[in-house]
Amino acid sequence: MLLGLGGGIGFMYSVFEYEGHAPMLTIVAQAHPEPMIPRALERAGIPHEIRRTGSAKVAERNLRAALDAGHRPICTVARHSLPWRPSLPFPDPVDVAVTRIAGDTVHVHDDQPGELPLAGFLAAWSALKKAKHQLIEVTGAAAGPPDVAGAIRDTAAKLTGPVLGNAFDVNFGLSGMRKLAAQLADTTGKQGWTRRFPDRDPVLDRLHDCLEVEYTAPGATRPLYAGFLSETGHGAAAAVYREAGRQWSGVAAAAAGRASFAELAELVAQVVQTEERGVELLRRA
Repeated sequence: MLLGLGGGIGFMYSVFEYEGHAPMLTIVAQAHPEPMIPRALERAGIPHEIRRTGSAKVAERNLRAALDAGHRPICTVARHSLPWRPSLPFPDPVDVAVTRIAGDTVHVHDDQPGELPLAGFLAAWSALKKAKHQLIEVTGAAAGPPDVAGAIRDTAAKLTGPVLGNAFDVNFGLSGMRKLAAQLADTTGKQGWTRRFPDRDPVLDRLHDCLEVEYTAPGATRPLYAGFLSETGHGAAAAVYREAGRQWSGVAAAAAGRASFAELAELVAQVVQTEERGVELLRRA
């Protein structure tokens, strides 16, 4: 339910290039780039406060105050500054719940419980310019029904129309899926995978992870979203997105099994057809 209210599914496909690094495939299969947790809380009608500050001292004071109030604040930190996460050449954000501070050790819940020195946590919390020291604190319980209809409309709009309002929008939604299929099938162009990824194994591993693990839930988040649709009375759309999830998992499995780029292009093109049916059902919901 929170996934659906937070924006549900999405699709962003791009290949980022950083000096000294091989081209890096990134697919974000959940709603993006609008932050999911604040939007879910808003649509669920759950009272909450969002704090940001440029001061590490003020941020630590806010964090301790929330914990002292018996809450479990959610902090946006640089994902790869966390010691249990692999390094990347950019400070990718992730939300973690802070469960307690014991002495100079901060206990958090990321994908699983973890702990790190207070100084290390503050460094990770300070690394994101747009969300520096962001803290979300739930302060009460929902008083009314959630805005399910608004959430579904927004998901459909983001899958079909402008997301950022600039040229990068071609990488989002159904357009991004079609672009992925086209570049997989392209054997001669500079943007085609055949030329761009002569070393196939790393990008195939990354494709698998982006559809099953990173920035998503298994099946490109589609099965989880299907659960939201079922729970809110949209059974026909739920069935389509369960099928889309099965198909995206099939793409991931084929990548892990070292299928050719041409074979993957065909599989992605099949999923796009399913996704198009799903969007039409969301528009009617």
